Amino acid sequence: MKVWARRIGFVLALAFLVLTFVNASWLADSPKGYVKLVAHRGAHQLFSHEGLERDTCTATRIEQPVHDYLENTLPSIAAAQRLGAQMIEVDIAPTADGRIALFYDWTLDCRTDATGDVRANTLAELKALDAGHGYTPDGGKTFPFRGRGAGLIPSLEEALAAAGDKPLLFNFKSKDPAEADQLLAALKAAGRDSVKLGDGFYGGPEDGPVARMRALLPGAWVFSKDSAKACTKAYLAAGWFAVTPEACRNGTLMVPLNYQWAFAGWPNRLQARMAAVGARVILVGPYGGKGGMGLDLPEQVGEIPASFTGYVWVDDIWSVGPALRPAFNKRNPREQAELAKALDARRAARD
Repeated sequence: MKVWARRIGFVLALAFLVLTFVNASWLADSPKGYVKLVAHRGAHQLFSHEGLERDTCTATRIEQPVHDYLENTLPSIAAAQRLGAQMIEVDIAPTADGRIALFYDWTLDCRTDATGDVRANTLAELKALDAGHGYTPDGGKTFPFRGRGAGLIPSLEEALAAAGDKPLLFNFKSKDPAEADQLLAALKAAGRDSVKLGDGFYGGPEDGPVARMRALLPGAWVFSKDSAKACTKAYLAAGWFAVTPEACRNGTLMVPLNYQWAFAGWPNRLQARMAAVGARVILVGPYGGKGGMGLDLPEQVGEIPASFTGYVWVDDIWSVGPALRPAFNKRNPREQAELAKALDARRAARD
């Protein structure tokens, strides 16, 4: 028995050494390029995620504002660019007159001075609303953006002009496949080559507009939350055996900031494996944390590997962008001081 135990131990030790060697990141070439920040909703007002549910009005739980930017607006897109974002995530909402607006919610009740379904309104009607009406950091005692949001809900065409050649990541909020056809038609009408520019398209379920866009625009970056989850889970299981799962082919792999150690070959060898099957890699915020999906503290930048050239999902481009690239710091001394207070409060709320 002792002989067999020694043999089994030797085989296991040998297997461990082989797998360690096969997955060694330092033996893989450093990928070319640079890390790319994805500004979630552009520059926007962060909010508490504690107890957050599907229909929670996030405008009523924002932090004390340190800037004037509201999500999915033209100033928000421009600010994200100035703060170092290489890609900007936006939410699309078809309108009653066949146009496409940028707006996150299904209804107008939370953020604006109107009620009802967003999609039941024309673009002109949406533009007439006060997009900052419902934002409050103190439970309704003050509304710092009320009366300042008229005309802020932009059309898709306005957003494309504001983004220029900067890639956009379009979020489908519905399950209607026709929205993919409508979006692609609008992009083509605007003369935008999404594959060439590196635009992305994603949504919740795998079927619906995600599957439709994948069929309409081969070669584009298209993923769903389900497909990204499938690739990530499959690689966690198979990657240590030097296997790149089929679920990752032309897919998207998401790596939580606090679980980088769990991904075989991270970062260089993993990136090479994903590149070989046409997959993208997104570094996201800590799994199981009290924040959102993306990075929202400047110190988190220090956890991004120097050789990582994929995408980093950022919830707070106002603080994270300049932390990674100081040359993009456009904040004045007053804004710097207010941000420092806000970050201290954010950290304290998560302790």
